[in-house]
Amino acid sequence: MGSNQVDSEYAWHNEQVNLKQIEPVGASAAALLSSGGQMAKQGQTFFLEEWLKTSSGAINNTNVTQSTPQSARAIIQAWTDLRESLNQKSFSQQHYNSLQTLISSGNSLYVADPQVKLIISILSASYLSLPSESYPLFLRLLYTWVRKSSKPSVVLVTSSINVILQLFSSQSVTNKSALFFTEGILLLGAFTFVPSISEDIRTQCLDMFCKLLEEDYKLVSLFDDLVPSALAGMGYALSSCGRIHFIQILDLLFGIWNKEGGPSSSVVHGLMILHLVEWVLYNCIQSQSFEKITTFSRVILEASNARYAPFSVVMGAAGALRASNRSISSGLMELRSSAEKRIEIVAHDLISKSENEVRDRVLLQCISLALSRSGDVLSRDSLLLCIASAILTEIFPLRRFYSKILEVHVSFSNIRVHEVKEHLQSVVFKEAGVITGVFCKQYAQANEGCKIKVENLIWDFCHDVYASHRQVALMLHGKNEELIQDLEKITEPAFLMVVFFALAVTKQKLTPNIPREIQLDTSVKILISFSCLEYFRRMRLSEYMDTIRAVAGSVQEDHMACVSFVESIPSYGELTKVHVTSNKMEFTWSKDEMQTSRILFYLRVIPTCAECIPTSVFRKTVAPILFLYMGHPNGKVTRASHSTFVAFVSSGKDDDSERVLLKEQIVYYYMQRSLEGYPGVTPFEGMASGVAALVRYLPAGSPSIFYCVHCLVEKASSLCSEWTELNDDLEPCKKLLDLLLRLLSLVDIQVLPSLMKLLAQLVVQLPQDAQNMVLNDLYAQVSDSDDVTRKPALVSWVQSLSYLSSQATINSVPKRDPQVKNSGTKSWNKGRLLGLNRIFARI
Repeated sequence: MGSNQVDSEYAWHNEQVNLKQIEPVGASAAALLSSGGQMAKQGQTFFLEEWLKTSSGAINNTNVTQSTPQSARAIIQAWTDLRESLNQKSFSQQHYNSLQTLISSGNSLYVADPQVKLIISILSASYLSLPSESYPLFLRLLYTWVRKSSKPSVVLVTSSINVILQLFSSQSVTNKSALFFTEGILLLGAFTFVPSISEDIRTQCLDMFCKLLEEDYKLVSLFDDLVPSALAGMGYALSSCGRIHFIQILDLLFGIWNKEGGPSSSVVHGLMILHLVEWVLYNCIQSQSFEKITTFSRVILEASNARYAPFSVVMGAAGALRASNRSISSGLMELRSSAEKRIEIVAHDLISKSENEVRDRVLLQCISLALSRSGDVLSRDSLLLCIASAILTEIFPLRRFYSKILEVHVSFSNIRVHEVKEHLQSVVFKEAGVITGVFCKQYAQANEGCKIKVENLIWDFCHDVYASHRQVALMLHGKNEELIQDLEKITEPAFLMVVFFALAVTKQKLTPNIPREIQLDTSVKILISFSCLEYFRRMRLSEYMDTIRAVAGSVQEDHMACVSFVESIPSYGELTKVHVTSNKMEFTWSKDEMQTSRILFYLRVIPTCAECIPTSVFRKTVAPILFLYMGHPNGKVTRASHSTFVAFVSSGKDDDSERVLLKEQIVYYYMQRSLEGYPGVTPFEGMASGVAALVRYLPAGSPSIFYCVHCLVEKASSLCSEWTELNDDLEPCKKLLDLLLRLLSLVDIQVLPSLMKLLAQLVVQLPQDAQNMVLNDLYAQVSDSDDVTRKPALVSWVQSLSYLSSQATINSVPKRDPQVKNSGTKSWNKGRLLGLNRIFARI
């Protein structure tokens, strides 16, 4: 082996400070993959298997080296005890406990040459009967030494290797345990990575390394915790071996997953392969070992080998892409091309045929993670379809969860709860943001047919989530709120995915070179999809608003698009449908928060396109829902309902008799629905805007305006009937009085006399302090008026009303007799009303 193959012996140590360079390209990826940042801070970490665990999200699975450091005194005592075992020619439980004390120090432990001599002596002592469980621990100590020592002694390395080779050649030892096997593989690989050993010793190590893996590979699959150590051993060996062993180890690395009894395919294992290949190839790049790079490309990327598990090949290709991203060498273009082509081939095969559901799920996740961690990859239809499938079935597997929950109805299993919680902690879910970014980039560069197919998949997903989540929430309400909350932790980022995808769609479809029909159809579908997921919008998002503005602006310019959007709103019957749960009729439309959020979305968008909504469509579809949700306890919903009413009343042309007729008709329902909920449900500002709109836009002298005025005066009279100076609940009455005063300057001249008469009748029934308040407001309003048409009548009216109020005399009655007081007040008010009637007769 040439020196160029071992010059990178300390590349792993040097990488620790700059591990952030290994993380996926993009700031969002760095935020999601916090593991890389953690390792970057651990500058004293020299172990490849630990980095593989961290990079794959499996760091919590380790229980060998991640331990509580021991005190210096305890470590010194442990070494002393082990040395005593040689003197005593006996290895007792106390000595084994001392060995465990050293191992429990984990990465903080440093093993020096004297301790290595001690370990070699113990392992070589034929008079010591070592317990089988001690062998993996001795191997771990040697591994710690060889990886942490800057210049390990060649003599000690050679002696250690000879002892290890003897151990594995001994039939009584090789069958000790799976842990012993994997620790041996790891140590042998680390020994081959030492640059100072001779070629003969290195070759012996590699021969034993390959023999063990070929014969005892099944031991790796016994525990998932063993896989990182075995892979790290392969990584060390691949970085230091010659061409023959390189091909042999590659075959073992990629073929072990398909062998009978081999490790199971998993996303975590796939990520370990990805970063292992990245580490190995980057070492090759640094040491100028381009022959190895060419061999890897030819054996793994260019050739199609059925013995290799597709998920491992995909992740290996992704590792090659990451390694090439870290180098500016132009000679790596062929490697990049081969890696991208291999991922595309695997993706195409997966889309074309489906053989094993579990295996396909792992492969889908691996393809999406491979692309998310590989930087920019050329767009391919197969890649886009694979990512779309992964997003909808693996990253946001809501349909699968909903189906399982609904299958068992009320007596659901806790397994469902655990599945959801496990998914929330999965690597693929944590990288949803990065994968979504890759998805949008792939979409932007795809052909039109593939774009349409993916768009429809996303829009259908939105509809399914809306329908299923409502059912599940209704079924689990009051029974398992925790499961609902966990599901919504998935739906919230799913909403963000839809938003960013929809924004990407608008940038592609709402452009001048796209036919108008396609633009409108896309805009309507985006609006409907957003309405389905509106419930999960928990933050202000500029991308969301930008998309809404773009698509709503497109829709409001076209009658057919407006009709298509409006008619997609759930019908009145569907909204108020009674659902049976647990053999009970337990559904109230106003308590369905997800349905309410969807209707609120419609009520906010419909005003922007009210001009284009045909009268018949508004009458049949919008009006019933509008009046229904005016009685909703949520203030946002009721205000939106009033805004929709205002938008319709102010829309259209005066010569559209059908529209004018509908406007006049719905006023009766509007006033009834508004006033029956006021105060309380009906927001005053919403009702005031509705009243102002109808008196402004309905034809002059419309009976509907007279009806509106009459209803307002009647409601104000009812609210003000209990007016006293100490009453604190008069704010609703005062607001209605203020609205009636404002109408004096808004209603047409035909309605004005009726309004003045009804308002005067209301004022004269008020107590003195209320009259003074109203008159002061009238004085200010009339004096500031510039309306030369109605001002003379208003001045005369205010003067007469003021005169009657000033001349009013209430017969003195004892305050302790409220009945007599009320009687006198009624008599006095009756006299004032007769005076007012005479005044209005003159006006």
